[in-house]
Amino acid sequence: MKRKTLISMSLFAMLFSSAGSVHAADKTTKYRVYQDQQVLMETASYAEAEAYARWFADSRVEEIGSRKWLWHNYPKYRVYQNGASLPQWKFASLEAAVAEASKWGHASVRDLESGGWVWNNYPKYRLYQGEITLDAWAFPTLEAAVAEARRWGNAHIIDLSTHGWVWDNIPAGRKAELRQGPKLYQLYQGSYTSEAWTFASLEDAVNASLYWSNSEVRRTDSGKVVHSNVKPYKVYQFDKEIGSFLGLEQAIAYAQAYDHTRITERPEGSSTARTIWNNYPYYQVYQNNQWIADFQTIGGALAYASRYSSASIRLYDDGSVIWDNLKDLQFWGWNGSSSDTTIRSHVSGTQGLDVVSPTYFQLQDTSGGLADTSNAATVAWLKEQGYSVHPLVANQFDSKLTTGFLASAEARAKFIDALVSRAVKLGVDGLNIDFESVSGSDRAAFTKFMEELTAKAHEQKLTISVDLPRGSAKWNAKTAFDHEKLAGIVDYVITMTYDQHWKGSTEPGSVAGLPWVEEGIREFLAYGIPRDKLIIGIPFYVREWKIDAAGKLESNRALLMKDLPALIESKKAVRTYDARFGQDKVEYTENGARYVFWMEDESTVKARIDLAKKYDLAGVAAWRLGYDPSSLWSMMLQQK
Repeated sequence: MKRKTLISMSLFAMLFSSAGSVHAADKTTKYRVYQDQQVLMETASYAEAEAYARWFADSRVEEIGSRKWLWHNYPKYRVYQNGASLPQWKFASLEAAVAEASKWGHASVRDLESGGWVWNNYPKYRLYQGEITLDAWAFPTLEAAVAEARRWGNAHIIDLSTHGWVWDNIPAGRKAELRQGPKLYQLYQGSYTSEAWTFASLEDAVNASLYWSNSEVRRTDSGKVVHSNVKPYKVYQFDKEIGSFLGLEQAIAYAQAYDHTRITERPEGSSTARTIWNNYPYYQVYQNNQWIADFQTIGGALAYASRYSSASIRLYDDGSVIWDNLKDLQFWGWNGSSSDTTIRSHVSGTQGLDVVSPTYFQLQDTSGGLADTSNAATVAWLKEQGYSVHPLVANQFDSKLTTGFLASAEARAKFIDALVSRAVKLGVDGLNIDFESVSGSDRAAFTKFMEELTAKAHEQKLTISVDLPRGSAKWNAKTAFDHEKLAGIVDYVITMTYDQHWKGSTEPGSVAGLPWVEEGIREFLAYGIPRDKLIIGIPFYVREWKIDAAGKLESNRALLMKDLPALIESKKAVRTYDARFGQDKVEYTENGARYVFWMEDESTVKARIDLAKKYDLAGVAAWRLGYDPSSLWSMMLQQK
């Protein structure tokens, strides 16, 4: 299994397609492959998702809409040594876990979906030769301890569950000699001792110590502890000590009667304790950074965590996050200007804005000249304020100019080199490509241009986004924009989901009716654009339509969102809900003419953000900053 090393997606697709995969016309991604929190891929095919996920450890396949786990390979067993584990000590089967654990001493295997251990080789007996023992002289069975002890003279074995002297090969005559010798051993309970608690024989001192809890046998000449009955295993429930034990088995038996318990061990000669056993549920649920529940299974944790916002599932061992719903929407905003004063004014009233896109660059001529109105001081100021800067790059919305430019490899290279070089010098984070009115015959040429630009930009760690009109799937193939190929090239696709009714429309209507916007999202997803690359445009303006007394459309004009409340008040306009657009229709009469527009306000902006959330998109982009009331951003911030 590989971890966090992506195999080539194109190679995988080739391998998978060779196995007989047939892509449906609708390429909307329905499944997402994760490794812990890293998204590895999105696909419309469950079979493709699972096949890809199997290349990685700690991976899963989620259904995008529900976040339901459809498949995962998270381990069921984990190996520990003295309470610590290694990343590679995770296994699907108990047999594999035991095989690894058997290589190590003081090892245990935990079933991650139940409390405590299912296997361990912690020693139950220790071999001594006099006062001397070795690390290797610890054994899980008495038989193993005796087999080793027989290799040594004057050896004895201590049962670690009672600390009793259970076996020795010391001749009786030698024992008698020892008892006639100097009294080398003193028994203490805490700081208390007595003259009767002195012994010439270590065996006698050990046996006497069994009658006194938390006692120690010390050398009378040096004060060295040679045997201890101080209980090394403490049981805690949460952070409260509820018991202490001489033997590990007794400690485990006691701890298992309670939930959320752990056992600490203080090794002989050590002043610090370590946790070696616990029955805490392995899957911990947090809201923000506050623990709120825990579960023995991933399924239980998911079912609970999904009911809360800002929730995450973390592993008990190390706190690593394997799932969360903390994803923040990205908020992008276009300036429509290169003016330093204007840009600073635009962002000063926002909250939660992530990306600012000043209008800095434009295709100048068919030879690839670059018109540059950028301002390094503005960029530096924006970055100091914490914004990511992605200047807009336009084509004058001139189809003839664009056709001539795209046809020349030299012109493309000249433009790209100048653009990327200037972006690097400015210190911006990316470039936003807004080529409009591109001829359908330039479809392949535009894709080639975006491929060349993105490759050059990525070399310099620049992010590339492309703005694409809302359009229609019915005639998309005749346009200049090959959505599927472009999505595989760039970092973000921004769909300009506005201008449903525009300046040249022959009938009045909303600039972005909510059903029309949602249909556009579904169409873009159907092209195969990954959800985490797709950003929807939202209008901070409306279009007001003037209709004469005969009912004929006379003219229209754009109105800024921030100006609408005052206009409605001054004109005594009437608002009625229009289900066709999912918005309020606003009407008033003046000088014999009827005026109508469809309202944009906090409620409609929230509805558009809700659509981005519903389809799990990367974010929203506003056209444009400066059209908005500052109060709007308080609501937007709360929606991130």
